[in-house]
Amino acid sequence: MDQRTLIERDRQFVWHPYTQSGIFPEAIPIEKGKGALLYDFDGKAYIDAAASWWVNLHGHANGYINEKIKAQLDKLEQVIFSGFTHEPAVQLAERLIGLLPHYSKCFYTDNGSTAVEVAIKMAVQWCRQRQKKADKIVAIQHAYHGDTFGAMAVSERNVFTSPFESMLFEVIRIPFPEKGKEQVSLDALEKALQSGGVAAMIIEPLILGSGGMMIYEPWVLNAFFSMSKRFGVFSIADEVMTGFGRTGSLFAIQQVESQPDFICLSKGLTGGYLPMGVTLTTAEVHDAFVSTDLLKMLFHGHSFTANPLCCAAANASLDLLLTAECVEQRSLIAHAQRSFIDQLKMLDLAENPRSMGIISAFDVRVKDPGYTSDLRKKVYRFFLERGIMMRPMGNILYTLPPYCITRDQLQHVHDAIFDFLHSLNNE
Repeated sequence: MDQRTLIERDRQFVWHPYTQSGIFPEAIPIEKGKGALLYDFDGKAYIDAAASWWVNLHGHANGYINEKIKAQLDKLEQVIFSGFTHEPAVQLAERLIGLLPHYSKCFYTDNGSTAVEVAIKMAVQWCRQRQKKADKIVAIQHAYHGDTFGAMAVSERNVFTSPFESMLFEVIRIPFPEKGKEQVSLDALEKALQSGGVAAMIIEPLILGSGGMMIYEPWVLNAFFSMSKRFGVFSIADEVMTGFGRTGSLFAIQQVESQPDFICLSKGLTGGYLPMGVTLTTAEVHDAFVSTDLLKMLFHGHSFTANPLCCAAANASLDLLLTAECVEQRSLIAHAQRSFIDQLKMLDLAENPRSMGIISAFDVRVKDPGYTSDLRKKVYRFFLERGIMMRPMGNILYTLPPYCITRDQLQHVHDAIFDFLHSLNNE
């Protein structure tokens, strides 16, 4: 395959997500991947420092996951999940509930946005079926929960959602629990819940991903969940990004005592192999939908719900995730990220250096901060030239690598970040 020809074919026929083709008209063709590396058609390697949009846990072309998917492919590739079931789906549900025993039911979907949509629909319909007049949702400022309409509605109103503003339902927003100002957020939540009519609150636990890798304290998360329970309001934990070991624990909600009524998972669920989401909830929620009345069932489903290949990939990914080797590797990455952040604190251009688990982030001090900052073009090209795939959020740089990244590879990423900041100082 000729690389230039593929670029031109792509340019003619393909529309890429979150890409302004007037600025980035050409996509980089990737021929193969192995471990934490992606290779183009010329053989140039790129370190996948963002885990391919936060989905890849164990590296590309992982032999174990490949083997399990191939074995499933010879048995069953797809079956309607309404009225039918299969072993990989049941096994995955059993394992997830075994890891998260607060829950008793798994509802499979296609991605993170739809996992969030399902949780919102379950909460609102539950209230209606229990004759409770409640349909309002509380969300945190700067949050991001997905790109479908319900998920957009509970996300921050910004450049992501502005074209659709008139089509989104109203949401009660509370301030992000900034360090030292947590009580402001808690007071706002209490006021919202006291006003009545709230069906649920939705939270990205401990760290807001697309909102800028904004970190807050576990005690605040616990207070959020506890307060929602006190007022009889459902709580939804969006762990699409944080789940499967990113924050230091297997799931972020495991760092607090009070547990939410729903947890939404995707991204790392299949190890980054196949698109899949799942919403876990309690028997209390599920039982409100059990009836001889057809109108009381949850009217939601997807053609590829619980696809057997996706389930096989997810089960294989869990096998690897729970090994002592993977636990140790996550610990080593977290230690390296903390050391890197400590070094960043000595540089004036690096504002608010922060880390949690295997994630590190900081804001580059610029005149035009925000998602549309011109810095993102400079960052993207600088790191590609050094063999690193990094997608900044405007002037926010972060690393969220797959767990198989080597010490040398992660050090190369950190060194390149320092080089980039020094280059800005020399401009």
